[in-house]
Amino acid sequence: MIMAQWLRFQYQGKPGLGQMQGEQIAVYEGDLFQNPQATGETIKLTDVTIDIPCTPSKMVAMVDNFHALVAKLAHTVPTEPLYFLKGNNTFLAANQTIRTPDSYSGKVVYEGELGIVIGKDCYQVNEAEAARAIFGYTCINDVTAIEILNRDPGYAQWTRAKSFNTFGVFGPYITTDVDPSKLTVKTILNDQERQNYPISDMIFSPAQLVSLISQDIPLLPGDIIACGTSVGVGSMKPGSKVSIIIDGVGQLDNLFE
Repeated sequence: MIMAQWLRFQYQGKPGLGQMQGEQIAVYEGDLFQNPQATGETIKLTDVTIDIPCTPSKMVAMVDNFHALVAKLAHTVPTEPLYFLKGNNTFLAANQTIRTPDSYSGKVVYEGELGIVIGKDCYQVNEAEAARAIFGYTCINDVTAIEILNRDPGYAQWTRAKSFNTFGVFGPYITTDVDPSKLTVKTILNDQERQNYPISDMIFSPAQLVSLISQDIPLLPGDIIACGTSVGVGSMKPGSKVSIIIDGVGQLDNLFE
């Protein structure tokens, strides 16, 4: 298999699907997860507006999935994936603006993460089947209204803190046929590197995550698993530019206001 980078876009007021070829997009038609066909047309990347590369029915997001972060927080290494669901209203594409909600005036933090994109129906599968169900990988910024998370001592508000509009940023591409164990996630905030960590430090590998989560809930084509973040999470000030860079997968750039 050869690595491919898939994206969706808006061009002359119409949605499109394509595959990156340098600075050009090779246009395809059909369903990304059902053998789309090349049309033979190409479009310049600079002539389109990038959209989210798929429309998940859900984003399943991990907590405490990196050894370095668990050690820093003095948490126990989990024996099963710890996760929450991020609201579908949160999804935001590359080059769009992350916005603080009107109802919240506290700190908003970035979390650079690798995203697993599911390519086929997946329920109660073993690890080998899970690996075959992974279509590709994308970049994620799991934005969080951090002061809400533990504000109530009786209940950690994961979904609320992470499900405001524009807080589920992913893209710009879905990259296929890469070895996730060799990837590194970097977060750049206003030209300063804030995160730089290896995916090899994950507690549960991508195939393990897909298999274990599928024991609980069905995963559908286009669903995304956010693999969790590691050390270096921090707050963003309005006017900031934040980039999640995973060499071999993509670069996700956004402004924060």
